[in-house]
Amino acid sequence: MSIPPEVLLDAYAKGVFPMAHGGEIRWFSPEMRGLVPLDDRFHIPHGLCRALKRRPFEIRWDGAFREVMLACSEREETWIDEVILESYCQLHALGFARSVECWDDEGLQGGLYGVELPGVFFGESMFSRKTDASKIALVALVENLRERGFKLLDSQWMTPHLRQFGGYELSRRDYHFALRDALRESE
Repeated sequence: MSIPPEVLLDAYAKGVFPMAHGGEIRWFSPEMRGLVPLDDRFHIPHGLCRALKRRPFEIRWDGAFREVMLACSEREETWIDEVILESYCQLHALGFARSVECWDDEGLQGGLYGVELPGVFFGESMFSRKTDASKIALVALVENLRERGFKLLDSQWMTPHLRQFGGYELSRRDYHFALRDALRESE
């Protein structure tokens, strides 16, 4: 069982996303929406700059999408159930969901995944098995989105982890305007 890709893509284009909760799929459009800036407000913490210079990981794209999702689900409370997993793997197969992965000689050490529409990336989740792996994946994502002229990096909710990168919030109303404009500009 899965959510049809056209339903998921339409929901994202309208600023709505699903999460599994208690055996059912619930749809969310938070009152305050988290975003990571793609302009010069994006901040790389000093300690992470040092780690980036060491290049501890090889960055790969879309090589282990399902594995990234499964790693993101390995937490005490998760919104990633079998329906969510299969739904996003279908989106990935269609080219609308992506993963950014940090690899070393011991394997996959961190990464993130999300949904991609023209001009907008909707970050879903991230994980780390080694220090800074998810942060390095986020930096790689921001660099890639900048190069491709993306307008928005949606993080759904704001967390202290994302605030250190310059993460900020918009009201639902302002987010919907920004989303609509980003999608239109990228048509």
